[in-house]
Amino acid sequence: MPLPKMPTKPAALLSPKDYPKAEKGKPAKTIKSATPEKIKAVEAVQVPQRKKNTVTPISAARPVAERPAPVISVKAAPPAAAKSKLPDTRVKSGTSRAADKSGVKKLFVLDTNVLMHDPSSLFRFEEHDIYLPMITLEELDDHKKGMSEVARNARQVSRSLDALVGDIDHHDIEKGILLSKLGNKDAKGKLYFQTKLQSGELPVGLPKGKADNQILGVVTALEKDMPGRPVVLVSKDINMRIKARAMGLPAEDYFNDHVLEDSDLLYSGIVQLPDDFWNKHGKGIETWQENRNGLSTTFYRITGPVIPSLLVNQFVYLEPKNGEASFYGQVRQINGKTAVLQTLRDYGHIKHSVWGITSRNREQNFALNLLMDPECDFVTLLGQAGTGKTLLALAAGLAQVLETKTYNEIIVTRVTVPVGEDIGFLPGTEEEKMSPWMGAFDDNLEVLNKSDNDAGDWGRAATQDLIRSKIKIKSLNFMRGRTFVNKFLIIDEAQNLTPKQVKTLVTRAGPGTKIICLGNIAQIDTPYLTEGSSGLTYVVDRFKGWAHSGHVTLARGERSRLADHASEIL
Repeated sequence: MPLPKMPTKPAALLSPKDYPKAEKGKPAKTIKSATPEKIKAVEAVQVPQRKKNTVTPISAARPVAERPAPVISVKAAPPAAAKSKLPDTRVKSGTSRAADKSGVKKLFVLDTNVLMHDPSSLFRFEEHDIYLPMITLEELDDHKKGMSEVARNARQVSRSLDALVGDIDHHDIEKGILLSKLGNKDAKGKLYFQTKLQSGELPVGLPKGKADNQILGVVTALEKDMPGRPVVLVSKDINMRIKARAMGLPAEDYFNDHVLEDSDLLYSGIVQLPDDFWNKHGKGIETWQENRNGLSTTFYRITGPVIPSLLVNQFVYLEPKNGEASFYGQVRQINGKTAVLQTLRDYGHIKHSVWGITSRNREQNFALNLLMDPECDFVTLLGQAGTGKTLLALAAGLAQVLETKTYNEIIVTRVTVPVGEDIGFLPGTEEEKMSPWMGAFDDNLEVLNKSDNDAGDWGRAATQDLIRSKIKIKSLNFMRGRTFVNKFLIIDEAQNLTPKQVKTLVTRAGPGTKIICLGNIAQIDTPYLTEGSSGLTYVVDRFKGWAHSGHVTLARGERSRLADHASEIL
C-alpha cells in the first residue's frame, strides 16, 4: 500500500484515519499532496538541525522505481536466540552428547593441528579438562621454526605452556594445572600432560611410529585407565577423525573457531518488510528532510513490533504485489521499538551512475549506497561469482578518488592462495609479483575504461594511465605495522583469510580510510578454513549493527547468462 500522507508539521502525529486501507481486490486511494496552507504551517514550525523549506510530499520522496528489481528471496537476520542454540546442532560424538546430558566434565585430547590452527584453543574448552600427549609437544617443537603463520602459532602455544608450568613442581603436574592461572576466567578446567608411557592397543597394520597413530594409542589407553571419564579426541584432520571412529574412539572437529555452524544463518544485511508494515508501524510516523553530503534525503521515524529485530545500517524493502511503488530504505537509528529509516539513492538510474556503472538489481543498489557513503568506514560484500562485487567496489573507489577526491588512493590486496598447483616464484617488484593475482581487477578496469565512448582511443589511454597511477597493489606479507591514511582499501577474496589475518588488515586503517572486504564463502581454498570459520564470516558477524559499517549479500549474478546457469547447475 502507499505511504501515509505528509504530516502538517515536522514530527507531528497522524491520526489512524489518515492512513488509507486497501479493500480486497481494490487498490488504496492516493492521498493528495500538501496544500499551500500546510506548507506555510511547516515553515512556521522549524526544528533545529533540519533544513528549512525542504518538507515535500512523501510520495515525492520515494525511491525512483523506473526499474523494478526482480523479487529475490533474502533470508532475514536470525534472532539472537538462534545463535545460542547452535551448539546443540553441532556434529558431536555420542560420548560428548551423553556427557552434556549428564553434566560430566570431559577430557579432551588435543591433536597438534588444533593448537597450530588456534593458539588460544587451550583456553576455549570452558569447564572441561585438556590432555596433551607427548607426541603433540614433539610436533610443536618440529613446527616452531620459520616465519609462517603455523610457526608463529606453534611458538605462541609453547610460550603459553611455559607460563602455565613455569612455577609448578614436577610432582604436581600429574594432578593437573589450572587453565585459569593466566587470567583466562572462562577456562575453568585443568591441563594434563602425558607423564608416563601409555601403550594402547592399535589395530594390526597401523604403524606405531606415526604421530597420528601414537595419539590414537594414547586415547585408547586413557579410556582404559579412566573407565568412567568421557575421553574425546579433538582434531582438525578429517582422516584422523575417521580412523578414530573406525577404532570406536570418540572424535570431533574443533568448533570454537566457528562463528556460525550454518552459513545460512549468516547476516545478509537485507530484510523484507511484511506487507502490512505501514498499517502496524504508521501510527506515530514522523518525517523530515536533511541535506547530507550534498543530497537531500528523507527520513522517517517509525515505531512498531518489527523494529527490535532490525540492526543499524540494515537495508529494508517493501515491494507490493498490487503494482504500487516499492519502498527501499536503510535503518539509521534504533531506540527500543523506534527506528529512523532513510530513503536510498537510486543508482539504477543513469543520472546517478558511478563511473559509468549503474546497479542492475536491488542488492547492487544497496551495495552502492554503502560504497558511496562517506560515513561508512567498513563494507563487506558477499556473493557468488558474477554478482558484481569487484566491479562495484572498483567503480566506487575510482569515483571517490578521481572525482570527489574523498580518498587519495586505491589500495588493492588479496591472499595469494592458488586454486591448483603453485607455479613457483614470480619475478619483479612487489607489484609485479602481485599482478598475476590481480587479473580480476584488470578485467574490471578494462570494462570501466570502455564505458566512456566519447573519449576516443587517445582519451581512453590517458584515462587508463591516470587510473593506474591511483591504484596500488600490495601484498599481505608486508602489511604488519602499516597505517593507511585517506585510502580506499579493497581486500579481494577475503574468504581465504583467517580471523587473525583479517584483524591485522582492518586495524591498519588510519583517519579517513575506507575498507571493503569482498568474497564468496563457497570458494574457500585455504586449508583448515570452512564457511563458519572464515575471516570474512568473522567480520560480517562481528561488525553487524555498528553505525559505521554495512554488509550486503549479493544474490543475483549479472556476469552473463552462461555464468548464471553454470553457478546453478554445476
